[in-house]
Amino acid sequence: MPDPAVFANYYEAPSVDRPEIWCYSDRPCYAPGDIVRFHVSTNAPRYSLEIARDALDFEIYHRRDDLPGSWHDTPRNASEIGCGWPVALEFELPLDWPCGGYRVTCRIDTADGPLEQHYLFLLRSARRGRGQRLLLISSTGTWSAYNNWGGSNHYEGIAGPDGNDFAPVVSLERPLARGFVVLPADAPRAAPARAPDADAPVSYPHMSWAHANGYSKKYASAGWAIHERHFVHWAERNGYALDIASQYDLQLDPAVLEDYPCIVFIGHDEYWSWEMRDAVDAYVDGGGRVARFAGNFLWQTRLEDDGRRQVCYKYRARAEDPLRGSQRTTTAWEAAEVGRPGALTFGLNGIRGVYAGWGGCVAFGAGGFPLYRADHWAFEGTGLGYGDVLGAQSRVFAYEVDGLDYVIREGLPYPSGREAVPDGLEILAVGLASNEEIARGVVQDELFLAGDNLFKAEILYGEATADNIARANRGSGMIVHFERGRGEVFHAGSVEWIAGLIRRDAQVERVTRNVLDRYLRR
Repeated sequence: MPDPAVFANYYEAPSVDRPEIWCYSDRPCYAPGDIVRFHVSTNAPRYSLEIARDALDFEIYHRRDDLPGSWHDTPRNASEIGCGWPVALEFELPLDWPCGGYRVTCRIDTADGPLEQHYLFLLRSARRGRGQRLLLISSTGTWSAYNNWGGSNHYEGIAGPDGNDFAPVVSLERPLARGFVVLPADAPRAAPARAPDADAPVSYPHMSWAHANGYSKKYASAGWAIHERHFVHWAERNGYALDIASQYDLQLDPAVLEDYPCIVFIGHDEYWSWEMRDAVDAYVDGGGRVARFAGNFLWQTRLEDDGRRQVCYKYRARAEDPLRGSQRTTTAWEAAEVGRPGALTFGLNGIRGVYAGWGGCVAFGAGGFPLYRADHWAFEGTGLGYGDVLGAQSRVFAYEVDGLDYVIREGLPYPSGREAVPDGLEILAVGLASNEEIARGVVQDELFLAGDNLFKAEILYGEATADNIARANRGSGMIVHFERGRGEVFHAGSVEWIAGLIRRDAQVERVTRNVLDRYLRR
């Protein structure tokens, strides 16, 4: 039986009872020449701050020692309204610093040795993407949704009248939870590297490890350390010129996409605003190409306060969202009032997924994508044919996947026609997912998931009857390709595609290179 404490809402928050240091910056992403403002709170008299580019060749770019420390009160609801600490240090980002993810390490001396806290900001390129440069859009909306520093996120928390509910509004003006920036190499991923033994009870190794080692219980779901960092390193190792931007830039500065032949999404990419989708749709229509190796495209969000707060009421949107009933209701894209099916942007949606190879959901499944249209250009050179499974050894089909309602005709999958998809969309691979855990070796109350199938039944079929819940339990994960306007999209709809690159799966790497090389016209 999983320890109940593993599932509990434990979190990091300031305390004067022990040595501490915390840091955040005023924005998640900057351009060269911008001023980055660091907000620091510590009960140590002095601290140091180090900025390093977290690339394949890790390099320290700036360091300040012997900075004066100061402790600042933090609101109990800082997760929702921000910490409100004053600026401790301003720094102009040099014009010659390369694009990338920059790790900020704040360090103090304690009786037990040095104590470090990590933050991360992104630095865009000054030269944009002319030629053969990729643009990686980091899933910062999902980072914010899962970050539980201070007690609350979009899943659980200390919000609401009784202080025990998730926060529909979360602030970016707070530190990142432990594990979002830095992880040890042996930290378990959300989906295990192999199927469990047949007689093993349902378990969640990543959450048990997080609780035992003092990391956020959500470290395996989102953040730089678990997803984007690995893709940056893989791209550099394979000779790709890569720039980076924040997902928030899609709304606040959509011109960030200009001149790039291909934009890339990786990992867990669940939360999007209407304006972010507008930017990507316009990019594709204008001739851009999207390589999406990511999963769980599900929730509409709104940004407030110039992007410093993210809003998503989720399951409670129809009762509590101030914009309920309108297209901007922060619920699933497939909700009738929103009227903008997720598949119209990326070809797939999260609500037709979601879970595979995780906990009690499809624990003994294929582990990879079963191929149907193996003659597609994306699979050239893999040696795979009809019915073969892509990525089974590296377990790329796992955790959360995106799918569609589909039919099989003469051995090939097609969109069913019961939901809106882009014209000409081809389903290249299909695996099975579930929205209900099988209680293998434990009782139902000891499982982590609860209620997703009820919500999906209501969104997809209007009400959560027994029959509709059974239908909502069945999901899929897919690889699709389509052309739209003058551009095109390739979508491998799994959060754990990155596992195939981390584990050097030759076939997964070949498909990734096939897509990127075609979209770069190499």
